[in-house]
Amino acid sequence: MRIPKNMFSPSTVAVVGASRSPEKIGNVVLRNILQSGYAGKVFPINPNASEILDLKTYPRISEVDGEVDQAIITIPAKYVPDALVECGEKGIKAAVVITAGFKEVGYEGVQLEKQCVEICRKYQMRMLGPNVLGYIDTWTPINASFSQSMALKGSIGLASQSGALCTALLDWSLQAGIGFSKFISVGNKADLTESDMLEIMSEDPTTRVIVLYIESVVNGPRFINVAQRVTRKKPVVVLKSGVSEAGARAASSHTGALAGSDVAVETTFNQMGILRAHSLGELFNIAIALSSQPVPKGDSVVVVTNAGGPGVLTADAIETRGLRMASLSPETITKLRKNLPEEAAVNNPVDVVGDADVNRYAFGLRTVLDDPNAFNIISMMAPTALLPPEELADLLISIKREGVEKPIIGVLVGGPTMKKASDKLMASGIPCFTFPEDGVETIVGLNKYSKILALPIEEEIPKYKVDKQKVKRIIEEAREVGSATLLGSEAMAVADAYGINVPPTRLVTTSKQATELAAEMDYPVALKVSSPQILHKTDIGGVKLNLSSAEEVEAAFVNIMDLVSTRFPSARIYGCDLQKMVRPGFELIMGSSKDLVFGSLIMFGLGGIFANFLKDVSFGLAPLPERVVDDMIRQTKSYTILRGVRGVKPYDVDAIRGMLLRLSQLVTDFPEITELDINPVFVYPEGGGCVALDVKIIVSGK
Repeated sequence: MRIPKNMFSPSTVAVVGASRSPEKIGNVVLRNILQSGYAGKVFPINPNASEILDLKTYPRISEVDGEVDQAIITIPAKYVPDALVECGEKGIKAAVVITAGFKEVGYEGVQLEKQCVEICRKYQMRMLGPNVLGYIDTWTPINASFSQSMALKGSIGLASQSGALCTALLDWSLQAGIGFSKFISVGNKADLTESDMLEIMSEDPTTRVIVLYIESVVNGPRFINVAQRVTRKKPVVVLKSGVSEAGARAASSHTGALAGSDVAVETTFNQMGILRAHSLGELFNIAIALSSQPVPKGDSVVVVTNAGGPGVLTADAIETRGLRMASLSPETITKLRKNLPEEAAVNNPVDVVGDADVNRYAFGLRTVLDDPNAFNIISMMAPTALLPPEELADLLISIKREGVEKPIIGVLVGGPTMKKASDKLMASGIPCFTFPEDGVETIVGLNKYSKILALPIEEEIPKYKVDKQKVKRIIEEAREVGSATLLGSEAMAVADAYGINVPPTRLVTTSKQATELAAEMDYPVALKVSSPQILHKTDIGGVKLNLSSAEEVEAAFVNIMDLVSTRFPSARIYGCDLQKMVRPGFELIMGSSKDLVFGSLIMFGLGGIFANFLKDVSFGLAPLPERVVDDMIRQTKSYTILRGVRGVKPYDVDAIRGMLLRLSQLVTDFPEITELDINPVFVYPEGGGCVALDVKIIVSGK
């Protein structure tokens, strides 16, 4: 259902529940609309009043003459459905339900909220809320909220799931001088969600940067689809709460254990081009810079300072955060050395020395701005009597007005002495910070977005010829016997059906069968207990390797059966998986874990028995394009070994890439696969391929 174009810029507004009492929300909302400079018509709705705040008041919304674009509802929750019906019959297409008392209060509230959504669907009406602060659009302008103040006009569009956080941020923004284009509280997100906020603000010409605070995502696949498109058009910065380890679900596989909820968020955001903030300060530091600074063309940074110590600290922060200290050209260094004092540092950080006045500082700054190797500038100063902070602020503002195509970040180290200059810079669209680390973090965000802009919106997902019907049969048969965990031989057959290289594997139920099939496979072979209740077989002695004769196979089978039946008497034992041994290779792990919101995460990393302890792994969100697979491989420390190190030949990275892509196709085709482990994967030197030695698959019920 389409969102009205004027959802947050209505020409006419009705306030349902408008009140004469200044303490009532219905009065505050009406007053805020009138005091915000709103030029449209406002219709108070109250059956017990004829006039409120000098406006004619109507007993019912149906009695308002002419069309109404939007209804803002502030009446008690139990009356909201009837009000929405009246709005629908009036032809209103946008409703804002400020009222609380819905799903946040329990079962009855949940049912009431569902009723409201059904009414909105019936009348093709979109609803913000319920349980919201309201919204502010500074360009209309309109303050349709019960906030204490109107937001400053700006180019940051904000949507927050928390109304209380909205009020706090609004109060803080007024002090900090930060302006917004839109300031929206989304509340319970019964209808309009974070995905809708992205779409609305991506089409809003007054919004340059989109900022979200979210506690949950309503529809993961839709959010992914929308975010992937919007982030290539405008930067999106998100602070996501509720991702601590305490909130991660328990899992039985290696992949599931390593893929907590925070990993899913981080992986999804990175792949979709969302800039993730981990604190409110970082959220707005990045947003302010993106709303006012040009996108850098490279990640090298130059620091200009009048204080050596802070300059060195800044250089440390730059390299620690993955940026580069720019190597200034010989021409720049010669020019600086010729015109700055002998004690000045001219190699970056450029230290114009503590006795510099604004003219000397301006020379140093303008000189490095012209350097072709300098893509980001940090202008730093410590307070001195010779360089008044406001003079430096005026210098930076004048440079910005000249249309410099490089981001300039101010760092004024100090306290009250720096306040006026800092406020002046912020008001002029130049981010300014007290400490260098915040300035560096901001440049990190700018450079991340520069790389996001280079990513394709849509990428081709490789498709291989596979045997889907075979996999479907195996999963259906497992479900029919009530087993969520596939047997080892079944899991190996699934992998084989998708072209994942596996050694010959057969389920054997007797020692005689084991010895007969072992002779056909050719020695050496391995035996592994086959039980859906025993996933980590090595830990309990359920694996016997390098069996080289019929006698060894028979003894190993009997030993495993006796051991397992004694230690796990309630486990369902099907026998053993007999597997052809393969030559040793470098051990890797691959796998998949189903996140309930975003879908299947693919894992890659260092394998073997220490996978859970070393945690040298990376993740991608299925379905995987080749670019993401390559990034996943490069992100691990193991990649250094895979490329070849200390005389060891490079390993077959192409084969690794192919196996990951096939794994991605498998879990995409079969979303009922909730967890999958391939551990270990043996990879061989270039051209030697790779092979999956052990596969575990867990599926959901029908």
